[in-house]
Parts: sequence; C-alpha cells; structure tokens
Amino acid sequence: MKNPPHYLLRSVDHALQLAVMLQVEGPFGVGEAARRLGVAPSTAHRLLAMLVYRDFAVRREDHQYTAGPVLSLGGSSQSRTALLRSVAMPHLAALVERVRESANLQILSGDHVRFIGSVECTQALRVGNREGMVFPAHLASGGKVMLADLPPERLQALYDEDKWAGRADRRPNLAALRRELRNVRDRGFAINAGKTESGVTALGRAVRGEDGRAVAAVSVSMPTTRFSRDRLPELVAALSLTARDIEEELRGASAAE
Repeated sequence: MKNPPHYLLRSVDHALQLAVMLQVEGPFGVGEAARRLGVAPSTAHRLLAMLVYRDFAVRREDHQYTAGPVLSLGGSSQSRTALLRSVAMPHLAALVERVRESANLQILSGDHVRFIGSVECTQALRVGNREGMVFPAHLASGGKVMLADLPPERLQALYDEDKWAGRADRRPNLAALRRELRNVRDRGFAINAGKTESGVTALGRAVRGEDGRAVAAVSVSMPTTRFSRDRLPELVAALSLTARDIEEELRGASAAE
C-alpha cells in the first residue's frame, strides 16, 4: 500500500498525474486537465507547459497534448543501457580532460536521442549537464551519426508523414536529411551548430557494436563562441579515440557475460 509522503508537493503531484494521463490516456486539452486535477485552467496550462519543456508532453497543432518522447522511449533494454553507460562514463571523463569541453553519451529512441550520460567541463562558460534530456535526432550531432547508420527503409519509416500527423511543421525534409546523412557517413562525424540549443555547438561520433552498427553516440558540446573550424581535427580525433575505447571495453564486457 502506498501512502502519500508527509512532505507532498501538490504541484509535483499534479505534474506526475498529468504525465501518467498522457502516457495511458492522452491526448487531452487544458480544460480536461484542469477538470481532472480540480485546478484552474491557468494552473493546468502552466503544468502542461513545463511537461512540454521537459519533453514529457507535446502540444499538437489542435492545442491538444499528447505523450512526449520521454514517456514513449523504447529503445535499448534497461540492462544494455545500464552497461553502456557504466562502461562509457570514465571515457567521457577522459574526453573532457582532453578537450576541456562537456561530453555526452546518447542513444537513439525512435526519432529522438536520449542523453544517458553527461560530464561537464570545468570552464566557467560551459554547456551544462544534459543527462535525461531528449532532442530530435535529425538535429542533434549524436542523432545524426546514428540516423546515418540506419537502413534506408528504417529511416523512411521514422519520418513517414502519417507518424508526424499533428506535428508536420517539425518533420524534416527527407530528401535534404538523406543528403546530410550521406555527408555524415563520408566524414564519420556530425555537427550541430545551434540547431537544438541557441549558442551551443556540438560534434558527435558513433559508438559501434560488434556488428558494426551504431549503438550509441558520443559528443562534445561547447559554447559556439569557443568553436572554430581550426578545432575540428583535435575534436574529431578525441571523439574517435573515445568511441574506440568504449567499443573495445563493450566487447570485453559482452564476452565476459
């Protein structure tokens, strides 16, 4: 039996109730949310806006809310993701030491990437911890390198028009995306110049499994003011070394299971 904690925070409880409703029942509007929670519509609107900000919800063009990428993540099994993260974290820390910029580990989940590991650099101006956050895969550097590894039919299925009903304004142009992904495959890395966060530039590289396919991505993120093309060789080399080290340790961990 579950008892509410003595320190129950009503706003947190309401937000969690909405998250469950979105995952199990959605879509619904502000009016229905307010009625179910017994709060004013303005309060329900603020709660839903926060869930949208944290990617627990998506606001559709018809003003209805539906489950966001955090609530609909499938992706890797928990055990595999946990192993990947535990193996990668020391290597992310080493990457931060090399390049003095923040580093991240990402996995692909549908048409989004989820940050499952993050290490901040110590510079005063830096990109903060992104762990737990999700971003559109076609915009994020790590997402691009993983999308570039997908078979054409899987890429087509991810961006099928029917799947993007209600959010057509966010659907990428598939022909342009394919061209960009071809360039990513040729170069071996991807750049995100302010596409997911203003003022932030990131570079990503794939982490490959035993079959040669990308199972994750490592990236470095920095304030755009500190990025220049002159840094590309250093950053790409550091990402390549980190990805290789993670891959080797993952193979060893898999063999020991």
